[in-house]
Amino acid sequence: MPPRFYFSLRSPYSWLAYRDLMEHHAELASRLEWRPFFEPDEQSAKALAEAGGGFSYVAMSREKHLYILQDVRRLTRERGLDITWPVDRDPCWEVPHLAYLAADDQGCGARFVELAHRARWEEGRDICDRTVMGELAEELGLAPGRLARAADDPRLRARGVAALLAMDRDGVFGVPFFVHRREKFWGVDRLAAFVAAADGTPRPDAAPGPQAPEPTATAGERGGDNGHAGGCG
Repeated sequence: MPPRFYFSLRSPYSWLAYRDLMEHHAELASRLEWRPFFEPDEQSAKALAEAGGGFSYVAMSREKHLYILQDVRRLTRERGLDITWPVDRDPCWEVPHLAYLAADDQGCGARFVELAHRARWEEGRDICDRTVMGELAEELGLAPGRLARAADDPRLRARGVAALLAMDRDGVFGVPFFVHRREKFWGVDRLAAFVAAADGTPRPDAAPGPQAPEPTATAGERGGDNGHAGGCG
């Protein structure tokens, strides 16, 4: 099984790991199995439970949320990036993540991730808005309706549940999360160690400074970003 990269289009840490991976380790990125990580809505959660899987939520304190805002600003400054914080209002994360599966079917998965990250973190757009998904589809040269209505497609819904089951089997509790054989790596600060393991090379002496990954959101936090941004905690 190839090395695996669990990513979330919701998470700023996942976005930063994606950028570091593509900028510094593009060849490895092309060899990874990319797997979406997303909080299931009621329909997906029910199907997941019926299939014997589960999804763990971790409550986030206000203090941790404020820390993450500060930490991400620091990390983006270090990379010379500007961030525009989006506002999530009653988001359905199946909308962008199942759209990713639809785009990947057309050979556009990696490009879709790039555009979705740009829309969310650089332009502050609502990627749970189906109209935005249609606009990204047009940029990719795909039929807008295919991506805009991905969350309504029973087959893509089933594949989304399968992705959640795979995540559960791999013990993924946050993002970014990397798996190579029996080794697991959580957080953008573990990217260097993952790269070394996947490439079979010694880990570089100089590694990025410590950075906390983020905790998954509680069901009650779905109305806003609330610092989930994908897995610290």
